[in-house]
Amino acid sequence: MIRIFRTDAKHPDFKMLVAKLDADLAQRDGDEHSFYDQFNKIALIKYALVAYEEGVPIACGAIKQLEPNVMEVKRMYVTPEKRGMGFATMVLSELEDWARELGQKTCVLETGKRQPEAIALYTKNGYTVIPNYGQYAGIENSVCFEKHLLG
Repeated sequence: MIRIFRTDAKHPDFKMLVAKLDADLAQRDGDEHSFYDQFNKIALIKYALVAYEEGVPIACGAIKQLEPNVMEVKRMYVTPEKRGMGFATMVLSELEDWARELGQKTCVLETGKRQPEAIALYTKNGYTVIPNYGQYAGIENSVCFEKHLLG
């Protein structure tokens, strides 16, 4: 049975999964990792999810306020042995529901071009490519997405 738990960035299982995500990204991003890492600190994240299967943490994700009516999706991760089973879509859907409950209109996110599975996930779930925003503007390895949330 899958259980998705709403929490914040202080939760130990969220922190543990984020550490695994950071290790994975450090390998993928190589020398560019320190640039991206500066934008992925979790201390200020108020809205985080941890997905559990049989009590074991297997996936996480978070949203944070980017600007009025816009939430940014952050720290999406599924443990390697659980990938391809729909857990990322479950977490993403729950994050979108939470954003709607908070009165938000849009979710945006950034991912790397070296993460084709992430690009496929967001495309499959109705996200469209937008010009790179904020700190990602002009960054060649970044691709940004948005999805308008319907009430």
